Amino acid sequence: MAFRNLPFEIDPYGRAYLRDEEADAPFSVEADARRGRAANRDRNLEKLAENQGLLNLVIDPLTRTQSHLTVLAVIDFEQRRILDARLEETQPGIHGALLQGREPSDATPIASRVKGTSSGAHAIAAAMALEMACGIAPPPLAIISRNLGACGELISECVQHLFVLAGPDYSEAALSRTSLSLWAKAQKTASSNYDLHGLETIADLMRGLNPMSGHLYLESLQMVRLAREICAMIFGKYPHPATIVPAGIGIEPNKETFSLVLGRINTLLDYAKKVTAIWDDLVEFFYDAEPRYRRVGELPGNLLSVGLWDDPDQYDASYTNCNDWGAFRLATPGVIVNNELRTGRLTDINIGIEMFDEHSHFGARNADPDAIPVPADPLSEPLSPMHPWNRDANFAPDARDWKGRYSWNPAPRWDREPMETGPLARMWIGAVSAVQNCEFIGAGRRSLEIFLPKGQQPAAKLRWQIPERPNALERNRARAYNMAYAGMVAYANLLKAFDCIRRGDTAMSVRFRPPERRTGVGFWECGRGSVTHHLSIRNRLIANYQIITPAEWMGSPRDAIGLPGIYEAALINTPLLEQCARAEDFTGIDILRTIRSFDP
Repeated sequence: MAFRNLPFEIDPYGRAYLRDEEADAPFSVEADARRGRAANRDRNLEKLAENQGLLNLVIDPLTRTQSHLTVLAVIDFEQRRILDARLEETQPGIHGALLQGREPSDATPIASRVKGTSSGAHAIAAAMALEMACGIAPPPLAIISRNLGACGELISECVQHLFVLAGPDYSEAALSRTSLSLWAKAQKTASSNYDLHGLETIADLMRGLNPMSGHLYLESLQMVRLAREICAMIFGKYPHPATIVPAGIGIEPNKETFSLVLGRINTLLDYAKKVTAIWDDLVEFFYDAEPRYRRVGELPGNLLSVGLWDDPDQYDASYTNCNDWGAFRLATPGVIVNNELRTGRLTDINIGIEMFDEHSHFGARNADPDAIPVPADPLSEPLSPMHPWNRDANFAPDARDWKGRYSWNPAPRWDREPMETGPLARMWIGAVSAVQNCEFIGAGRRSLEIFLPKGQQPAAKLRWQIPERPNALERNRARAYNMAYAGMVAYANLLKAFDCIRRGDTAMSVRFRPPERRTGVGFWECGRGSVTHHLSIRNRLIANYQIITPAEWMGSPRDAIGLPGIYEAALINTPLLEQCARAEDFTGIDILRTIRSFDP
């Protein structure tokens, strides 16, 4: 099996079933060991708390664009290390609760409001959950169009992250304040890719990243606009699409629309050649100047991606065939745990998901196996009582307690492991699985090769190499390459769109009727990572609707046995390399670089 920690057994006939955890000694031993390690860490922290040199750093707000994330870091300032970290989500996710008892058709417009910059991904995931429940798939050109809108959205998220949200942390303004020695070295270091981006030194790159004034910062705003124009053409408006519906899309299928998309994609592909060169130079400079930057935001390789961009000839929306149509996605699904590829099957990904609320502001649920609403998936594989189809999100607000309930995020886990998701996971899984369904993208030895056509710039072959371990700098580099990846996926889909129009295959929707009682799940990705919508229909109404976002996968609190979420674990592993002599001058730039590398 793909699972090592879930309470599943295989009988002599090869059938899986949910076992009684209390009677299962091996599983209990492993759970106790992990719980014991977490308890030991907390006890050691309490002892260290008597040290007067510890600094409790609270950063609120945490990001440049929103104010509902707070981080507490316990820092040993003398040793320049982070002893513990907690991340609080201060606003509850209510969209799933709003949908309960509503008509299934309400899911797409309401669920898209989860996040503005990834509203297209949430609309598509909601539509796919309904398609699975209703047993109906869109026509080929509608699937192609959906793919194109998703490409535009993903490119806009990557560009905005690299130059507006995370990029300023590597700018002249940041380095000249927090690391004078690095800034001095940057002024003397020549750029390796001068011929691709035209900037002679690393200092020139960093000046370009200065917020509101740097030329790279200002250029990125125009490129984000181009990508979002693609979204507006396909989605009707942006954010919060108006055209995405189950089993179709509400745009007119004409050559003019797709030609306008092609013009913007060509410009963005030229831009991608420049962006990858810029971030290659920046990442390698930090590694050469101070090798410990490899440890900033470092984590073991626990990576998850559900994939995206469906093949119009393979996607039939059914759960029964989801492993088959999932394998044909232009970004393939998969799970890696401790650098080992566990599975590439969507059914395994779905079965392995659990959500824990021990440290979130949600009430306790009935975990009695006899009372599980959905004891098995549509293929009769067993599901945990903590699976999203079985989750009852009861709001139980309480005062913040860093040892108890301290966040509105639940703690999603796969096989009871915290998982990182996002561009790094997508690229890594694609390279390891060696399955590439786009004719412009190939897999090399622990690498991906992306072939970009000639535009205003010459044709290029980009090569992304799997890093030693995930870290903050590699997450940013992966986003740069993911932008080129999405651009070529859009290029491939445009060729298919023009072919459909030429053949007269221009149907954009099919009729369907909601079932009396079914379940469905929408598997999709936004720029930040995996998006899944888990739907249950009873009496032709939505009985349960659970949304798992990248912010929940990675920004989760502790789980049932005390394992920290991805953000928290990445902070605990991060060395503090900021150059300052006094605690009152400490800005926490390495903390910010770590959290922002995930694009929260």
